Amino acid sequence: MRANYLTLKSHGIGEIIISKSRFIANCARVETEEQAQAFIETIKKEHRSATHNCSAYLIGEHDQIQKANDDGEPSGTAGVPILEVLKKQHLKDTVVVVTRYFGGIKLGAGGLVRAYGKSATVGIDASGVVERKLHNKLKVSADYTWLGKLENELRNSSYLLDHIDYADDVQFTVLVPTEHDATFHSWMTDLSNGQTEIVQLEQLFLEFDHA
Repeated sequence: MRANYLTLKSHGIGEIIISKSRFIANCARVETEEQAQAFIETIKKEHRSATHNCSAYLIGEHDQIQKANDDGEPSGTAGVPILEVLKKQHLKDTVVVVTRYFGGIKLGAGGLVRAYGKSATVGIDASGVVERKLHNKLKVSADYTWLGKLENELRNSSYLLDHIDYADDVQFTVLVPTEHDATFHSWMTDLSNGQTEIVQLEQLFLEFDHA
C-alpha cells in the first residue's frame, strides 16, 4: 500500500477567458476509471452546448490508468496538456474536464496547448491539493504510574494523540506515520523503561493541506 501521495482536496471549478474563448475546468478526486468516466459524462451533459469538453485522468498507485481526450480539438492540443499538468504536479487519482466555449478567435496548436494547460492549473488551484499520509493507529498500554509522563510527552510530540482510555491500565491511542513506526516504538520503550505494550489497531490515511 502506498504511504504518501498528493491528490485533490475537493471538487473545484476554475475559469479563464483567452482570446474570447471561455475555458472552464472541473476537477475531482476519483478512485476508479468508472468514477472518472462518470464525472466526465456529468460535465459533458452540464455543458452539452459547449464547443469541446476535453479531459484527462490519472488513477492508481503507479498511474496505471491514464487517459487523455481531445474531444474534437486538434490531436494532442487539449487532453495531453491537461494530463501533463497532473503529472507535473504529481497528482494521483485525479480527473480534469476542461470545457471550451469558442469565442471566434483561433488559438493555433501552441495556443491551445497553453490554454488547456493553464485551465487545468487554475482548476486544480480552485480544488486545493492535499497530501494523504498513511498512519498506523496504535494502542499504547501502560501502568497508571506512567500516565503523567507519557501523556505529557505525547501531547508535546509530533505524533497525534487520538484519545486516552482509563481501564485496568491507561491506554493511549496514537496515530503514527508508517515511516516513523520503528522510531515511535523505540521512543516509547525508552520513555517507559520498556513498561509499555504497543498494539497496532489499523492503518488509515490522514490528509494535510499541501503548500
